[in-house]
Amino acid sequence: MTTLVLTVVGSDRSGIVAAVADAVAAHGGNWENSQLAELAGAFAGIVEVSVSAENADALRAALAGLDGLHTVAVQAGTDASPPPHQDLVLHVLGNDHPGIVRELSSALSAHGVSIDRMTTETRDAAMAGGRLFEATVVAAAPADVDIAAVAAEIERLAAEIQVDVTLD
Repeated sequence: MTTLVLTVVGSDRSGIVAAVADAVAAHGGNWENSQLAELAGAFAGIVEVSVSAENADALRAALAGLDGLHTVAVQAGTDASPPPHQDLVLHVLGNDHPGIVRELSSALSAHGVSIDRMTTETRDAAMAGGRLFEATVVAAAPADVDIAAVAAEIERLAAEIQVDVTLD
């Protein structure tokens, strides 16, 4: 089996996921893993599928022809095992302002830490007014990285950009 990673983007409407799933199934593929979301009227997702090598090109063509999708990018996945790593989870909460994601992601990157998953949300602050920014970051640090040094850098940065960060 060949692993394909699909990136799917379009205007949100009922049936997008079903159309992609139908195309995968029609070509003998299997839907493995996915992250899908609707944001501001747009639908975006990334989907890992497995399909036989002889059906991969036909599946690519079928996906490219799906109605209502602006972008369907397909790339071959890898079956390589990830290198040894340490898991790191950050929970971020603070008043919303530009630069929070840039600053945190830059600090992680400087230590060789790779973001595996990140969810962010802004919402109205109930009592204080204004907007709150909230994020959860799941990351992988190389096995030889000093997690205490990463934590110290994140804590220093959190104070500087005025957000609360909890590390798990």
